[in-house]
Amino acid sequence: MDAPTAPGRPGNLTAEQEAKLKEMWAQLLDIFGVLPETVRRARANTLSSINEGEEKKKKKSRFGLFGSKSKDAEDEDKHGQTKEFEAALASDNPAELRAAFWDLVKHDNPDAIVLRYLRARKWDVPNAMVMLVSTIHWTLGVDPYKSIVAKGEGDAQLQAHPNNTDAKARKAGQEFLDIAEAGKSFIHGHDIAGRPVVYIRVRLHRSGQQEDATMERFTIYTIETTRLFLTPSIDTATIVFDMQDFSLANMDYAPVKFMIKCFEANYPESLGSVVVYKSPWIFQGVWKVIRGWLDPVVASKIHFENDVAGLEKFIGPPERIMKELGGREDYAYAYVDPAPGENALMQNAAERDALRAERRAIEARYEAETATWAATPAATTTPAAGGGAGENPARSQLAAELTRNYWKLDPYIRARTLYDRIGVLQPGGKFEHYPNQAAAAAADAAVAPPSAAAATTTTTTTPTTTA
Repeated sequence: MDAPTAPGRPGNLTAEQEAKLKEMWAQLLDIFGVLPETVRRARANTLSSINEGEEKKKKKSRFGLFGSKSKDAEDEDKHGQTKEFEAALASDNPAELRAAFWDLVKHDNPDAIVLRYLRARKWDVPNAMVMLVSTIHWTLGVDPYKSIVAKGEGDAQLQAHPNNTDAKARKAGQEFLDIAEAGKSFIHGHDIAGRPVVYIRVRLHRSGQQEDATMERFTIYTIETTRLFLTPSIDTATIVFDMQDFSLANMDYAPVKFMIKCFEANYPESLGSVVVYKSPWIFQGVWKVIRGWLDPVVASKIHFENDVAGLEKFIGPPERIMKELGGREDYAYAYVDPAPGENALMQNAAERDALRAERRAIEARYEAETATWAATPAATTTPAAGGGAGENPARSQLAAELTRNYWKLDPYIRARTLYDRIGVLQPGGKFEHYPNQAAAAAADAAVAPPSAAAATTTTTTTPTTTA
């Protein structure tokens, strides 16, 4: 049985939230240049109510969906997203923005992506649009999918090769591998709500040890890899900062600032909880500085715990807590080098292009269905299970097709990671948080009597608990 769908997600929207989602999709499709003129005219009155004032009436281009910034937008824009939004509309053509959006969606339900930004901006459509479009613009510059995810650890290994004559690239590759090999941060297991957990062992870092660009590259790589563990019912992650043996030599403000920007601006609504574990008294002054940078919503998710009992409230019983943190789980991080040929499918351009063409066709159908849906009053849609606002069955079906297509396409566009090598990430979008335990349980089941085998078999591929 799947975990209940949290409020504000696909399938669990109020009528008002669904109306906001429709408004946002209409504006998004207009920016992409794919909103039919008939739909635009049909929604003219609704769209005009979003941004009141004479200034909006004077605008005739695709910029015209947005009037002047609201006071809330100015207060929330500490990451300069309004400038990025304006730059996107001024310099990125609609086709670029559209393609970048669909790259961002990956295996997710497109509605789930859009709803993240609406929730982050308290269902204010113009503010949410600024946030989403600026993120799309950011991805065009950083290119996380082709420059980071598609290259992965194997590319860093090639960069770091002694025969590489590009000293700067060689240094960047080696720094990336150093982080991965040391296990400064890694993904392991799930918390009590079924969320994937990222552990950051702060004591292993030294300020200036890696270039800021390398730290940012690895941060994005980790976030994008963690996204592969998210599901419709488990759509956030937990971070544990292991502060054991922390000293001021381990403190590096630039990576912390970048991480905050990622979660507040570019990957909103992705944090379930953050646990700062066993921080020493000298961290108090550091925390005062960091606390001042945080959005109140993000700050509210940060918890300080000083013993295993405190950690159990978030991670689970001692058997799920690593021994190095005081628990009883017999797990120690160990890096596994990229295997020769593990990314061979990425060289199959014909199959990759065929799957991409299939995906583009599904995207176009989804956009067409969404344009019609956005112009349809909510009362005419099919009631959702649980009493939520209506859903459009055709859109839901197309969203499922996009997810299936992504997982077929995945080995052709994403370099394999450590988690693929050790059996945590598995083909087709499946994953096993504790592969060694699952293998041991399977072995026990193979030699046990039928009744005992049923008792010892466990499955952790799709956690079913929620916070």
